[in-house]
Amino acid sequence: MTRTLVIDTATAACSVALFDADLLFAEVYQEVGRGHAERLMPMIASLPDGGRADRLLVDCGPGSFTGVRVGLAAARALALGWNVPVNGYSSMAAIASTGATIAQQLAVAIIGGHGEFFVQAYACDPLRPMSELASLAPEAAARAMAADHVFGSAAERLVELRGYGTAHTCLPRAADAMRLAGLAALPPSPIYGRGADAKPAAA
Repeated sequence: MTRTLVIDTATAACSVALFDADLLFAEVYQEVGRGHAERLMPMIASLPDGGRADRLLVDCGPGSFTGVRVGLAAARALALGWNVPVNGYSSMAAIASTGATIAQQLAVAIIGGHGEFFVQAYACDPLRPMSELASLAPEAAARAMAADHVFGSAAERLVELRGYGTAHTCLPRAADAMRLAGLAALPPSPIYGRGADAKPAAA
């Protein structure tokens, strides 16, 4: 069987999972807020066979700038050292996959930078994005997302702003990645979801 190591550090959660084919073999999940770089490698080492796998999957974001880069750096390094392929997936798709049995359509809203929310709408059968990823002020995010069910770290606030719907507060989890099928075939490159904060120096 093909063994897959999944790394997810894009948000306040830090998690790893090891699969044999589609069967979850082992996982470690912690909501850490910060400190992903210090926790990630010990998590991987605690998995059977030190997490050694035939391929890797990694959450490319959006989410925390530092968290995204920690996960990608680790995945690329392990893929190089083990001489195995590495692919990526979106944190928005990973969250959406948790609601695929609850609703036909849903919205994902997670806390972004500078007080904004990352938002995206999904259809669930099959799971696929219905809108482009956007980084919006909370009020604009509430107007943009019309689905009754909202998933993610900003779900409760978005539902409160809209005045309707059901909030499902959650973060992406490595153990959910195998639900993504074709949505887990991205190149292992960061998805920041918004423009860079730094501006070029004036001439």
